[in-house]
Amino acid sequence: MLNNGMKPKDRVLAALACKKLDRPPVVCFTQSATVDQMDAVGVHWPDAHTDPEKMATLAMAANKVFGFESARLPFCLTVEAEIMGCTVDLGKVDRTPMVKKHAYDSSSEVDVPKDFSQLGRAKAVVEATKLLKKKAGSELPVVVGTTGPFTIAGHLVGTENLLLWIVTEPESVHKFVKIAAEVENNYLRAIAAAGADVIVMSDPSASTDMLSGEMFDEYAAPYIKQSFSGIEGPKNVLHICGDTTLLLEHMMSTGVHGLSIEEKVQPEKAVEIVNNRVALVGNVGVVKPLLQGTPDDVSREAKRVAASGFNLVAPGCGLAARVPSPNIKALVDAVKK
Repeated sequence: MLNNGMKPKDRVLAALACKKLDRPPVVCFTQSATVDQMDAVGVHWPDAHTDPEKMATLAMAANKVFGFESARLPFCLTVEAEIMGCTVDLGKVDRTPMVKKHAYDSSSEVDVPKDFSQLGRAKAVVEATKLLKKKAGSELPVVVGTTGPFTIAGHLVGTENLLLWIVTEPESVHKFVKIAAEVENNYLRAIAAAGADVIVMSDPSASTDMLSGEMFDEYAAPYIKQSFSGIEGPKNVLHICGDTTLLLEHMMSTGVHGLSIEEKVQPEKAVEIVNNRVALVGNVGVVKPLLQGTPDDVSREAKRVAASGFNLVAPGCGLAARVPSPNIKALVDAVKK
């Protein structure tokens, strides 16, 4: 069993390799910034969505302010969609960017950019990753978040349309998810080359609220694999929202090193199903207890997740920008102490 003198980076990478540790690392692999962190480091949204230096500085704040054992950027799931032509609202100091207008319909011809990673905010993320690597040094793992291909496809044409086309035009679904995977593979290669230690792909539209396990295997899993194809170096983690109990086996089939899941899955059940075949990340509730509960509520839930056998303890999904700081501190302290 490895001891408590480990650097956070070493602890996180060991946990993602399913090695036995004296305690799990406590991280935030999903959206990690809060307004209190922004105030503490003097960097705020929406500026931090486009400026590489500000993005990297805010990425470090989760560790500096709260002691999370990770540094994570960017702070939304709209980078890819914006470059592909969608209209995006960059939000406010306490609201993340959102896709406001889709770019295509089923008959559209789509030109896939040859060097996607050098365009728009993708270029900013790649540059910020390089800066973050210098700031984090050998102490903290550099975690970069990206968007899964089914979710990107939903941004491009509308998620409702995508789901309807599974019944009426399945070839159109494959067309757009394949395009998204091509874009993502280019982007992930640049992120890996920039020094990411962990790539976390969030594919919320591929949840059981949208897809059955069989649909996931047809319309999501092959394209997640394609997105990660040929990416050497970083550990890969797949995040999907909702109750993924019935989806865990399907998620593991994508070949990722870790699964990030929400509190709708009982932690003990998740550990039983996954059985240390990949690392489990999560799954302290981001609404209850983190946003709406008390520090005692958060501490109790974090200890439950750790005791259940999760490899890394983390918020189950992205942090709301107004999560109270005492609750985040309670999460970190419950695992470290």
